[in-house]
Amino acid sequence: MSIKPDYWIRKMAIEKRMIEPFAEAQVRGQGEKKVVSYGVSSYGYDVRVADEFKIFTNVYNSIIDPKNFTEDSFVAVKRDICIIPPNSFALARTVEYFRIPRNVLTICLGKSTYARCGIIVNVTPFEPEWEGHVTIEISNTTPLPAMIYAFEGIAQVIFFEADQPCDVSYADRKGKYMKQQGITLPCV
Repeated sequence: MSIKPDYWIRKMAIEKRMIEPFAEAQVRGQGEKKVVSYGVSSYGYDVRVADEFKIFTNVYNSIIDPKNFTEDSFVAVKRDICIIPPNSFALARTVEYFRIPRNVLTICLGKSTYARCGIIVNVTPFEPEWEGHVTIEISNTTPLPAMIYAFEGIAQVIFFEADQPCDVSYADRKGKYMKQQGITLPCV
């Protein structure tokens, strides 16, 4: 990038509708109102987790099979706080909807605030011309229940702009997770 990275993100978000809704500055809590930060950062964008969660449960003694995935492994909840059981995980989605340009690739990493609590966020790269809400996997690696706060920061997206557009984009390949809405379960 030859221009200031935070300026580039603002420009792309506004001109190309790359991120909606878009927080132009980093939002942090003040005083008594503590918030896990979100919005534009120095070299990326901190995304928020929505209030929709699918919490893993083994009530039906299921086997997780990505080729034959069933929803009975999860309990769906919609609330401002999600409690993930010890040594378990939840699926969630971002508040933000992304439209990645053809000459951009992103990598998404969990925020250190959660990582320091033993909560690991796993998100795959957003490929050129991919579009949709991001499905996030949140793992609680601790022996204690873990709290996740909806509408606050959960992960940071780092953007890489290429000098030239890619030959074949995610849209060209008709990727199976294109334009996903809500929490999208695995499909093969």
